[in-house]
Amino acid sequence: MDIVCLDLEGVLVPEIWIAFSQASGIPELKKTTRDEPDYNKLMNFRLGILKEHGLGLKEIQETIAKIDPMPGAKEFLDELRSLTQVIIISDTFTQFAKPLMEKLGWPTIFCNTLEVAESGEITGFRMRIENSKYTTVKALQSIGYETIASGDSYNDLGMIKASKAGFLFRSTDKIKQDNPDLPAFESYDELLAAIKANLS
Repeated sequence: MDIVCLDLEGVLVPEIWIAFSQASGIPELKKTTRDEPDYNKLMNFRLGILKEHGLGLKEIQETIAKIDPMPGAKEFLDELRSLTQVIIISDTFTQFAKPLMEKLGWPTIFCNTLEVAESGEITGFRMRIENSKYTTVKALQSIGYETIASGDSYNDLGMIKASKAGFLFRSTDKIKQDNPDLPAFESYDELLAAIKANLS
């Protein structure tokens, strides 16, 4: 029994925080998990900047509404889902992910939740589970699944390395250099072929 575990941002859709950085004109918000391996540190940094600029959930959701999946992402996902079970495991938040899941045809996503005040200020965040991508993959394996995983960032390495097959997708040169043992792909066709070759 195989299950494919995919990252969301950078793999199927553009990075939400980079899009919001451009829309808001705040360059500090460009920083992502490709730059900062410590997710809690990264999120607390982001929330501090949002507070400083008086920005909340509404402004970010307005940017997300304009984001489309990467060219070919939905077709890739549709074909993959016709072959095997697929779960998107992301460190994003339910309040961000919903419009993107609609554009991708409502795949299953495991992600986190934002704490939002009545004013719309994002006051905090609740992680579904510690080290969520790795922990989720290990949990799936414990109930009889063999996992195949792909992602682009530091926070994907745990699930990629813990899986029977794992691939970097459109990752950074630094992450690729630091992990020469991991196959790295740039196109959905290459990734799909690699996943197909590892399906039981």
